[in-house]
Amino acid sequence: MVFFTLSCGDDFTTVDPVGALSDDALANAEGVDLLLTGAYSTLDGIRLNQGAAEWTASGDNWWFDVISDDAHKGSTDGDQADLFELETFNWATGNPYIFGRWNALFAGVNRANAVIALIGTLEGDGLDAQLAEARFLRGHYNFELQKIYGNVPYISEENYANTEFNQPNSGPIWNEIEADFTFAAANLPSAGDQETGRATSGAARAYLGKAHLYQGEWDAAFTELNAVVTSGDYALLPEYVDNFALGGENGTESIFAIQFAADGGNSFNGNRGGTLNYPIQGPATCCGFYQPTQDLVNAFQTDGTGLPLLTTFNQTDVTNDYGIEAFEADADGNVITDADGNPIPTDFTPHTGPLDPRLDYTVGRRGIQYNGYGVMTGKDWIRASFQDISGPYLPKKNIYQAAEADNQGTGAWGQQHAGINYNIIRYADVLLMAAEAAVELGDVATALAYVNEVRQRAATMTVVQDEDGNPAANYEISTYTAFASQDEARQAVRFERRLELGMEGHRLFDLRRWGNAMEVINAYAVNEQRTITPFSPNAYESRFDLLPIPLNAIDLSGNTLTQNPGF
Repeated sequence: MVFFTLSCGDDFTTVDPVGALSDDALANAEGVDLLLTGAYSTLDGIRLNQGAAEWTASGDNWWFDVISDDAHKGSTDGDQADLFELETFNWATGNPYIFGRWNALFAGVNRANAVIALIGTLEGDGLDAQLAEARFLRGHYNFELQKIYGNVPYISEENYANTEFNQPNSGPIWNEIEADFTFAAANLPSAGDQETGRATSGAARAYLGKAHLYQGEWDAAFTELNAVVTSGDYALLPEYVDNFALGGENGTESIFAIQFAADGGNSFNGNRGGTLNYPIQGPATCCGFYQPTQDLVNAFQTDGTGLPLLTTFNQTDVTNDYGIEAFEADADGNVITDADGNPIPTDFTPHTGPLDPRLDYTVGRRGIQYNGYGVMTGKDWIRASFQDISGPYLPKKNIYQAAEADNQGTGAWGQQHAGINYNIIRYADVLLMAAEAAVELGDVATALAYVNEVRQRAATMTVVQDEDGNPAANYEISTYTAFASQDEARQAVRFERRLELGMEGHRLFDLRRWGNAMEVINAYAVNEQRTITPFSPNAYESRFDLLPIPLNAIDLSGNTLTQNPGF
């Protein structure tokens, strides 16, 4: 990955600064490629002169799951108190997480605009593919801004060239996003003809379909998404877990991904934004963030025939070991510790009821093998105390497999930087988005076929094994035979998205666009207290369907930007 600095201003008119490239040096095809590399490099949210903690800007959107019913912040309540405030709906417009993601995404917009503006100054042709890549990337960054903040300014290549960055945020920018993806789809090569990791025509069509889906434009969404499905360029990987392991990177299921890499144990190209999200035992020693909820775990229960409990999954809890009773205690109720001062877990039998096998590739829970690092033994792998709100579970999708333990680097204070790619869009996601559009168009049969394709992979994949080589739990999953109605099909598609894409940064945005975030998240808060009694967030309100415009951004714009309603 190439790093460089762009500089301008009178102080630099006579001598080029060290480490920078002059405008003349960039005014060629090689310069376009250098700038384009810079535009790609910001996908992970990390850039020089960061201006915010790396985890606030993370390209995998992990901390947005913390605002949803999929994840708790994790760790102790006082560590990263700003994220605790977001999880408990005590929001302030100056919160650094709110500004960190904004800052990173506009850095990406500007880098893409730098490419587009440069190409516009060069004579001759032959740069259409690079222009299409730059417009795809600008479309991606603007899509993220649109879905997170709602009312955002549009910065064009002309604004960039003229340094007119203070544009008003007068409404949605969907038309501009669609225009970029439409151009990209028409001018990018297909997956088989493109260099690994770069944008393709299929990725652009998938994104264009997603943009229409977010606006409820079902015909246009289905057309684009179904074109990706029927293109023959993509397919589900046989093994679900390979989407979260080195072996499956850039495979048939990956449509567009952040290309993370581990560099000899000292990685600057690993997932630096997710560096807090490792347990305190097993593969790592820090930092215990991003813990799945009991609500998410409960959603993986099945009904005895292999189908999910669409409306009743929270009537019972999957067995967990949360609470003081999970440890050996003396007659007075005091927890007994070992020679190292660690509490001694009691005997524990994992849940015996039927479960979707994707659960144990998504969530780390006591008694189940943890990515090859041994059986998770419970509370001693959890940093949070019983007084914290984060519960007994660990994330798994973002944790490298033991067999690929060298696929991670470390930082100055011992943090982990996983080299696992993050799939911004994968084929299963496209199948389920196409199914959703089909449902809304009344085509229940197509929706059934696409949902069942996703479920069939889960039914035939290798399940997590115990130490004797047997299934680690009572795994039971089947496909649907039919949907009785459009409403049942809608419920099934939405539920399948949660099961298939859990802990991948999508859940909050799905709930918001479905219009039921307030209902679902407030019900989740009540249910979660059955297991995690300290969890008592403020009520989710309709204003939380968008993040506020960051106070820093409004100040830096000279008050050109206006605040979202309710803040």
